[in-house]
Amino acid sequence: QFQLTQSGGGQAQTGGSLSITCRASDSSFGRFELGWFREAPGKEREFVGTMKWNGQTAQYADSVRGRFTIGKDNNAYIGYLSMDNLKPDDTVTYYCAAGGYYTDLYYRRAEKYAFWGQGTQVTVSS
Repeated sequence: QFQLTQSGGGQAQTGGSLSITCRASDSSFGRFELGWFREAPGKEREFVGTMKWNGQTAQYADSVRGRFTIGKDNNAYIGYLSMDNLKPDDTVTYYCAAGGYYTDLYYRRAEKYAFWGQGTQVTVSS
């Protein structure tokens, strides 16, 4: 069964940088759009950004555009979320997700994604 496994994240100070890696179990990764979401306790899962299946173009939420970068390496079955200029408000759990099938659409809703990583905590101190 197709699976996503996350690693990375952790702690940083305001203005610092962190990254999260999302490793897929097999080559199906290349067919899927790669989304990133984040969730605070008691709140809905929030869209962070998404990368098209081919790893060429991405869209980002306004709150992270210019600070976060999504990458997708289909040959290595790896996606990543690189986070710069971190703020205390970025302190939440981050999830990678895979969905769609060679779609040209950008999925911003969590229910569009069929496969999810286990989540990674990011903590930014002021």
